[in-house]
Amino acid sequence: MAVSGLVDTVLLTAAGAFVLFAIVLVYRIVAGPTMQDRVIAVNGIGTNAVVVLALLAAALDQPGFLDIALVYGMLNFLMSIAISKFTVERGGVI
Repeated sequence: MAVSGLVDTVLLTAAGAFVLFAIVLVYRIVAGPTMQDRVIAVNGIGTNAVVVLALLAAALDQPGFLDIALVYGMLNFLMSIAISKFTVERGGVI
């Protein structure tokens, strides 16, 4: 197996591991006792999606995936801020 093939295999395996981590976080979304736990889990899934897209971009030599990952990362950040602001104003945390 060539070095390039080995690197691709490692990158794809790492992407698969991050997908498994995201699946585990779905449990926290469903069973999370508080809204903050659910927000953190959704943010974690979004972050894992960005990492998976970046790993796939490197493994499959598709630089367009990096653009998608960048946009998705920004949307994930804005979603976390929006939900956090909503829960703080409604819940009276501060």
